[in-house]
Amino acid sequence: MDLQTRKLNLITYLAQLQDESFFEKIEEYIFSKLEKEDHSEFAPFTTETLMNRIEKSEEDFKTGKFKTQEDLENQSANW
Repeated sequence: MDLQTRKLNLITYLAQLQDESFFEKIEEYIFSKLEKEDHSEFAPFTTETLMNRIEKSEEDFKTGKFKTQEDLENQSANW
């Protein structure tokens, strides 16, 4: 069974779960794992960096360097 199918199965299971105490244990486990993860390599963008990215994006759009939603859907259909 692939990972995507396993995720969907878990979502279905959680959606049907009626035992609140068991659900709380699952939540606690997930949140404790998230807290332990090292996110030190992530840093918020500076205002200058964000402005540069916006300017680059606008320039790319003006020069036609972008893909439409349809382009992306067609591309992902071939994965």
